[in-house]
Amino acid sequence: MPFTKLPPLLAEALEAHEYTKPTAVQAAVLEPETAGRDLIVSAQTGSGKTVAFGLAMAPQMLDDNGRFPFLVEPLALVIAPTRELALQVSRELTWLYQPAGAQIATCVGGMDASKERRTLRRGAHVIVGTPGRLRDHLERGALDLSNLRAAVLDEADEMLDMGFREDLEEILDATGENRRTLLFSATIPKQIINLAKRYQNDALRISTVGEDRGHGDIAYQAITVAPADTENAVVNLLRFHEAESAMLFCGTREAVRRLHASLVDRGFSAVALSGEHTQAERNQAMQALRSKRARVCVATDVAARGLDLPTLSLVVHVEIPRDAETLQHRSGRTGRAGKKGTAVIIVPYQRRKRVESMLRGAKINAEWKDAPTRADIRKNDANRLIETLLQPVEIDEDDLELAKRLMAEKTPEEIAAMLVQSHRAKMPAPEQMLDRGAQSQPAASGPRPGFEDTVWFKMNVGHNQRADARWILPVLCRRGHITKNEIGAIRINGDDTLFEIPRRVVDKFTTAIAEKRESGGDDTDDIVITQFEGKPRDEAKRNRKGGRRDNAGGGGGRNYSNASKKFGGKKFGAKKFGDRNSGGGKSEGRDFGGKKPYGKKSDDGGKPYVKRKPAGDREGGSEGGGKREFGDGFKKKSDFKGDRKSGSKGDFGGKKPHRGKRPFEGKPRGD
Repeated sequence: MPFTKLPPLLAEALEAHEYTKPTAVQAAVLEPETAGRDLIVSAQTGSGKTVAFGLAMAPQMLDDNGRFPFLVEPLALVIAPTRELALQVSRELTWLYQPAGAQIATCVGGMDASKERRTLRRGAHVIVGTPGRLRDHLERGALDLSNLRAAVLDEADEMLDMGFREDLEEILDATGENRRTLLFSATIPKQIINLAKRYQNDALRISTVGEDRGHGDIAYQAITVAPADTENAVVNLLRFHEAESAMLFCGTREAVRRLHASLVDRGFSAVALSGEHTQAERNQAMQALRSKRARVCVATDVAARGLDLPTLSLVVHVEIPRDAETLQHRSGRTGRAGKKGTAVIIVPYQRRKRVESMLRGAKINAEWKDAPTRADIRKNDANRLIETLLQPVEIDEDDLELAKRLMAEKTPEEIAAMLVQSHRAKMPAPEQMLDRGAQSQPAASGPRPGFEDTVWFKMNVGHNQRADARWILPVLCRRGHITKNEIGAIRINGDDTLFEIPRRVVDKFTTAIAEKRESGGDDTDDIVITQFEGKPRDEAKRNRKGGRRDNAGGGGGRNYSNASKKFGGKKFGAKKFGDRNSGGGKSEGRDFGGKKPYGKKSDDGGKPYVKRKPAGDREGGSEGGGKREFGDGFKKKSDFKGDRKSGSKGDFGGKKPHRGKRPFEGKPRGD
């Protein structure tokens, strides 16, 4: 359906910009029932909202001749959340209203405020600005909104989320009561409704958001990569698509700075856009994109709202958006005005479930793919080169003469090969991606190759002796004459460690251990390695049934055989606090030969074992290392209270008893 019942001058402007028929939101605001009423409009990003409210408020400003009158005070006010969006709205309204003689002023942060005030004094029909700068002009007396006929809040939900509520309220309070108020937003949360109740009268609700929240003109893709391969994936995506313009979204300013520098170093014509850039730098970046001097824009979410680049066909979410709404606003920079676009989400393997949930919430069907490889990019480059060379071109005499000279010196195949090399030299080189098969697919069940048939061994050291895999691996390799690839699972327990090796190397391993033990040439001969019967899982089952652990022998360990219902079937056994040097039995196979375990530090980085002082030798412990029973060695709290009442301070010399550390004795060092 074409535009109908429009002022002739506005219709001419639309026709000049190839607007043949209105979008859904443009048609909705032009319905007869909307005439002169306040509106709350929710529409998708990229649906033509700027032209929609420009057409909607035009009848309140145009005179009988369909032109703007000569007035000093502004007739319409448009408030946008960001500088870029305000400048974008200003450009759209300029070409729409210019045939009708409109004067449009822009007031945004980062620009020369004195210059803006001079423009306001000269007079303007439409003011477009950001909340902060508009409030500043209002408080300084440079902005008079008393005769305002229409006020538009573009992306109202975003302005409220950004904390501009007080600014908006002060601006709207300064306007006349007879104004028309239009709220345009992608979503209508509760705070928008509250704002509408205060500043609108009998507002008409319009929604053009369909059941499918995703854009029909945007093809969504999700690329799974290794976390360390994100930047390489970005490079290959840019080279694979070779979009006329592309926008890359990052989460932080630092990420924007780092990625932009990396792309420039690789040869991409890229600009950056974030909150740390001045308004002049932002304008230069946007102008470079529009003039095609730059093809890639690396930005934070500051560019996710309202920016309109006609040539933008690729959006890459380098970092996952925080929610579905941000995803749609970012992706909405492409696929605008009926054009096709592609939105790609780079997803680390471990974040896939979160992205899948986000896509379901946004009702977006994304195609899951792997990142383009070098082969994929070379294939696309070849097709694009052939298409370019086969297009008809005009050849002048000088070029033809040079071609004849080349044909005399080189064969046609050589000339064609040089042409291909010259074409590739102008483009950044694609990156080699990591092996994606093993990480992108779920791990196969069962043991890894080569460990289908294994034998388990035991070492008489564990967590209590500060053992860890980084120390154990070189010890096993050195003593057993095997490599680390021939060692399977390692399970470190309290006082022992279990490990597995393939059965095919068992003979070599046991022989080497025996020779090393006989020769006594190893600095870790306190360690005893014995073959373990069965598997650790079977042993754990036996321990649960019989109430015994491998490292529990005699009276030194815990006994769970007499289960107590009070503690869920477990109770503390014979081992009491302080029984650290008691004569309990040692773990199976443990034989240090009377030496202190880890008597000296090994060459492979192990830490020496330091035997703790027995509890019986400590200050306040029982004589001879005896066991310490609860109730015998400590007074009750009530006993201390009784001493205080009687005025006795006990044996502490009139001071409160120390709890924890002993009082300092002797002289400090250096005295």
